[in-house]
Amino acid sequence: MSFVQDCEDINSISLTALRNLLAKYDVDPRSVGRLEVGTETLLDKAKSMKTILMSLFRESGNHDIEGVTTVNACYGSTNAIFNTLNWMDSASWDGRYGIVISSDVAVYPKGNARATGGAGAIVFLIGPNAPIVFEPVRSTFIDNAFDFFKPNPLSEYPTVNGHHSMQIYMNAMKECYKTLRAKFSARYGVSDLNLSHFSYFAFHTPFSKMVQ
Repeated sequence: MSFVQDCEDINSISLTALRNLLAKYDVDPRSVGRLEVGTETLLDKAKSMKTILMSLFRESGNHDIEGVTTVNACYGSTNAIFNTLNWMDSASWDGRYGIVISSDVAVYPKGNARATGGAGAIVFLIGPNAPIVFEPVRSTFIDNAFDFFKPNPLSEYPTVNGHHSMQIYMNAMKECYKTLRAKFSARYGVSDLNLSHFSYFAFHTPFSKMVQ
């Protein structure tokens, strides 16, 4: 399980990840037109983490970068990616790259749930002629549930109902698949979308029992 030292926080590990991307792939900061962040780790109730990351663009003089921080458990980074894809698929896209940062510092009290915690940050560079292409057809299932939430702003620890999480997870996956089949049929004429049409599956799995 990964964790941050006492001299690090969600902002610092996100800054490191973004700086490494810009340096490793020689990305000109002026070629970035959107910066989105997805996280559930909140240090300030008003100041967006995205504004902290903008310090890496100051030297280049590029302040014309759209995007915000999406604060949401688990789904925040997915939404940040969708925001960026929608921007690039719209009349607002000016030809520049989009960057999405997904980062969290998840802390749990002593007990069985602590093993599901951890810390990390990853960065996506999104642009044309990419080696990985997003499928334009997608489906979403959103509902109101209280399986995981943080009602106490003074505590880092969430309130968790793991059994309920598994129930709504399976239901959401079923509903997403049902909607995806309908959308694929409407767009591609594929009426029998099934497992044989896919090469790989990647699932969000916050704890091992959900996979089992």
